[in-house]
Amino acid sequence: MRILTFDIEEWFHLLDHPATKSEKQWMNYETRIHDNMETIFNILDKYKVSASFFVVGWIAEKYPEIVKMIDERGYQIGSHTHTHQLAYHQDRKTFYNDVEKSIKTIEDVIGKKVELFRAPGFSICEKNIWAFEVLHELGITTDSSVFPCNHSHGGLKGYPSSKPFVLNYNGITLKEFPINSHSIIGNKLVFSGGGYFRLLPYQFIKKATSKSDYVMSYFHPRDFDFDQPIIEDLSPVRRFKSYVGLKSCRPKLEKWLGDFDFVDIETASEQISWDYKKVSSLNLIG
Repeated sequence: MRILTFDIEEWFHLLDHPATKSEKQWMNYETRIHDNMETIFNILDKYKVSASFFVVGWIAEKYPEIVKMIDERGYQIGSHTHTHQLAYHQDRKTFYNDVEKSIKTIEDVIGKKVELFRAPGFSICEKNIWAFEVLHELGITTDSSVFPCNHSHGGLKGYPSSKPFVLNYNGITLKEFPINSHSIIGNKLVFSGGGYFRLLPYQFIKKATSKSDYVMSYFHPRDFDFDQPIIEDLSPVRRFKSYVGLKSCRPKLEKWLGDFDFVDIETASEQISWDYKKVSSLNLIG
C-alpha cells in the first residue's frame, strides 16, 4: 500500500522560525502558491494518480479558489490546522480553536465534511497526546500525524509504523496512517517525503519502497519550487534542510510515480478491514 499526500501551505510557512511565525510576518512575502499548485496538478494529471491534500485553513480563507480546484478535481481534502503552528506550542483550547477554524473554513468552501487531519511538522508527541481527543471532538475520524521516529518538530518514537492502526485514547478511536520508515542496521530512516525525499538518491528511495509493504508520502508545494527566494536568518543547517534538492524533486517524484502505484488515503482506508481484532491497536495514556 503506497499513499500520496500533499500538505498545502505557502513556501514561507516554515515552522519554528521567528521571521515566518505568524500572518503578520507572512504578509512580507510574495505569493507563489498558485504556480506551485499548478505544478502539482500537472504531475497528477500526467500520471493519472489521486492524492489526499491537507490544507492550511489560512490558504482556504485567502485563496478559496485553490481549495475549490482541489475539490473539483475529485481529490480528498483534510485539515492542516488554520495557522500552521506547532501543536505542542498550543494549549488545548488554542489547538481546538485553530483546528475548528480550519475545518469550518474548508467546509464553507467545498460544502463537504472534513474528517481528515495532519498536524504541522507531525507535532503531536508525548506531551500533547490529548490532541487526538480534540480531533475526535471536532469530528476527525482519520489522522496522519504520527511520526514514529525522532523528528525536529516532535515525533512518537517507538510507536507502530509498519502499517495503519487503530489509535485509542481516553475511550476515543481514530484511524491512524503514520509516516513510514525503512530500517538500516537497526535504525529507522524516513525516505518518503519532504526534505528526506529531496536529500536521498532516487535509487535508495526506489529500493526502500520496493521493500516496504506500506508507504505514506508527504510533499509540499514548495518542494517543487526551485526558484523560491531564500528566507533570511535561517541557520546553515535549517537552510540546508529547507532548500536541498528542490531542483531534482519533481523529476524524482515523477520517476517514483512511474515506477510504483499510489492511492489516496480514502482509497487506502477502504482497502483495510478496520476490525479491531485484525488491525493493530495502539493504546495511549495521557
